[in-house]
Amino acid sequence: MKFSYQFSNLLGTVFKKGDLLFSPDGNSVISPVGNKISIFDLKNNKSATLPVESRFNYTALDLSPNGRFLLAIDEAGKAFYISMVTQTILHTYHFKRKVSRVKFSPDGKYFAICKESLVFVYKAPGYSVGELNPFELVKCMRGAYDDTSCIDWSSDSKVIAIGSKDMITRIYGINRFANFGIQSLGSHRDAIIACFFEENSLDITTIGRNGHLTVWECNIELADLKLWVPEEVAKTDDDDEKPDDVDDSRAESTEDQEKADKRREKEISMEEEEVATILSYKRASRHYLKELIKDNPKATLISAAYHKSTHMLVTGFSNGAFFLHEMPDVNLIHSLSISEQNINSLAINNTGDWIALGCSKLGQLVVWEWQSETYVMKQQGHYNNMYCLDYSPDGQFIVTGGGDGKVKIWNTLTGFCVVTFNEHTSAVTGVQFSKNRKSVISASLDGTVRLFDMIRYRNYRTYTSPRPAQFSCVAMDNTAEFAAAGGQDTFEIYLWSMRNHRLLEVLCGHEGPVVSISFSPSVSGTTLASVSWDKTIKIWNTIETGSDHETIEMQSSVVCVAYRPDGEQLAVATLDGQISFFETKFANQTGYIDGRKDLGAGRSDTDLITAKQNLKGKSFTSLCYTADGECILAGGQSKNVCIYHVREALLMSKFEITQNRSLDGVDDFISRRNMSEYGNLALVEKREEGDVSIKLPGVKKGDMAARSFKPEVRVYGIHFSPTGTAWAAASTEGLIVYSLDLGMMFDPFFLDESITPDSVKKTVRSKEWSKALMMAIKLNEKPLLQEVLESVPHQDIELTARTMPVMYAERVLQFVGLALESTRHIEYYLLWVEHLLTSHGQHLRQTSAESMPLLLTLEKSVNRRHDDLSKLCDFNKYTLEYVLRQAKMRQTKLEAQQATDDTEEVMCVDD
Repeated sequence: MKFSYQFSNLLGTVFKKGDLLFSPDGNSVISPVGNKISIFDLKNNKSATLPVESRFNYTALDLSPNGRFLLAIDEAGKAFYISMVTQTILHTYHFKRKVSRVKFSPDGKYFAICKESLVFVYKAPGYSVGELNPFELVKCMRGAYDDTSCIDWSSDSKVIAIGSKDMITRIYGINRFANFGIQSLGSHRDAIIACFFEENSLDITTIGRNGHLTVWECNIELADLKLWVPEEVAKTDDDDEKPDDVDDSRAESTEDQEKADKRREKEISMEEEEVATILSYKRASRHYLKELIKDNPKATLISAAYHKSTHMLVTGFSNGAFFLHEMPDVNLIHSLSISEQNINSLAINNTGDWIALGCSKLGQLVVWEWQSETYVMKQQGHYNNMYCLDYSPDGQFIVTGGGDGKVKIWNTLTGFCVVTFNEHTSAVTGVQFSKNRKSVISASLDGTVRLFDMIRYRNYRTYTSPRPAQFSCVAMDNTAEFAAAGGQDTFEIYLWSMRNHRLLEVLCGHEGPVVSISFSPSVSGTTLASVSWDKTIKIWNTIETGSDHETIEMQSSVVCVAYRPDGEQLAVATLDGQISFFETKFANQTGYIDGRKDLGAGRSDTDLITAKQNLKGKSFTSLCYTADGECILAGGQSKNVCIYHVREALLMSKFEITQNRSLDGVDDFISRRNMSEYGNLALVEKREEGDVSIKLPGVKKGDMAARSFKPEVRVYGIHFSPTGTAWAAASTEGLIVYSLDLGMMFDPFFLDESITPDSVKKTVRSKEWSKALMMAIKLNEKPLLQEVLESVPHQDIELTARTMPVMYAERVLQFVGLALESTRHIEYYLLWVEHLLTSHGQHLRQTSAESMPLLLTLEKSVNRRHDDLSKLCDFNKYTLEYVLRQAKMRQTKLEAQQATDDTEEVMCVDD
């Protein structure tokens, strides 16, 4: 390919497990999504995924107080110190064990981690300007008899509180203090979930898993802590205080004796004062938060967060309820239930107005504004696997269907879910946008095909078969007049009219489950191709001949079919790992690609065969042509997605969608650490009855009843954007989007030695606009091309566009389409679009197949700017109307007041 595709964003997954964080300004939420980290900008309504990937799921995160650095630790204990400015990894460190919590000190000098029963305090790298050292261990804190579970720092970063599963909260000093020792706070009967210091105080609140909350008061303030001074240092200081001219002989005099007595009395008084102010804690109050949950007495407290400046405590429970209390009196302010599952993580922004809640099992992330009782953000991915996807014709939206029976629409610009349809009662197996983007069709194993209105966001039509059938695939023709669905258990294809919404035909002929169907994308595209496990491809002319069809025999079961964008070629994937190509006019095979070795082996932890033998059972399950039809994208039962050149049958590029070892089937070999003299330790389950269950052949989801369940990495569906600038894959990780990286490769266009940036600028100064623009296109540097394009006066745009050759005009139109998304000169660029299309529109119409991605990119950019400007204009319009109405009311009020004053004046004159 001319450009390289790079990871762009992760959609469909908003939260998995770990710690939620707010940015220092309180406008963004940082959420761990598996082995990646997503940032949700609540102010600008956008989401982005950091280009940082771990080998395991992230579980512990914390942000430095200045917001410049993020410390993320995965399940295996590997820490990544990430710069939030450059979004790159600055340093990595392996803690060798699982880390349950990490917390930066308020001053940013240190960070503490909970590892098993120990807590380690490290010096944070990058605290000093111009200095970045690896992690330096400052202190190790012992004493817990079970795993530590929570950390909190005092406001001055000198004292740290540690809660553990042994039901005790311990308080340590970072330095050694004269009036402070290790404090152990008990009174709990369950594991400590959270502990919080008060602001500028040593008073602390501890919370147990059973909902018991204890408030502790300290007898001294933070300012009263005194550093411990060794005796040798103290004696040296006393010696330094003596004058040089006073020797030991004169110290025996009366005057020196009096000074020594006074100094001794002062030291004794100081020692008595220190003894009197030794730090200690007393229990001020105890509360039972679980009493608020009367309908579910078995619910337990899972997470908690505390906002110190406003004294607000938020607690989340296992039944999906959370409560907001005012401390230290524990007065209930607010309560809400968002689901019936665990609230695994909580966070409060800097102002205390927004509360972020994460539910791991549902994959749900909610930001709640408790004062107005409104949702700032409410996003949820598919809590089961995502099975299918499709791009909208302009590339702005992606529709996905999942095993949870939901159909979701995602905005590719913002990364947020726009709408969710939950009418299906079983897994969704196929989705497709109509060509006019007004409707979406979906098929499900519940035996229904549903049509959804993309304007009113509702399910306006439901199709069913004469006898109950599970639909495994669905397709819609170009004109949006016909819809077809294939049966998984009936081996039939059902054809409906989308005008009168009636069943037109039941196409019979397959002898196995129909797994994929596709309408021809040609103008008169009523030709339907279907494939089945019966090793056949059938071509149907649905309108003219009805059930008559042409059959193509294959050597293996066929699992997927796809048409080229011009409808002249058909591609199918078979279980033997091959991709075969047929020309549609005479059904002759034109080529094939053996891609089994490109899929990659991948061995599950419980596989009894090697990766080489396992590769024999893998195949591609999803195909999609690129926008120009020259290449094909293929994905299936592995972590790899391949792009092949169709005519040359060559592998152009291979993408590894994930490195997450928390998923099964990522590694090619089983680690020798898991091998013993008795075999693979992963096959040994700790069960009382001693039974060992081995995964059955063909199982896609794994054994849900196993004690430890790891989902297997797969690519369920792939699709290219109609604009050709991106492609998306529905995988176990979620909806992964790859986009063209235009800045990664130097790609000149008819370049010769005489064309340099200086010569281009010289031509611009001579006002030869057309020549300068063609020279900049040949050099193909985006900043230079933008400079030359914006140098053309607006009155000369028409003449420049008319005199430019067609091949260069297409390049300019492509650049203008991409630049329209971010430029401020909207009218100027629209003038270029108008004159280029007016001058060269006839040629673009004749080469519609090649120019379609270009026009779709242009349409996408124009629609986005139209939507943005429409919102801005509506806001300005209603704001001006409000201002004018207020001015009119004020004027009326002044006139009424003036009339009243005049009346009173007249009455006074009459009197």
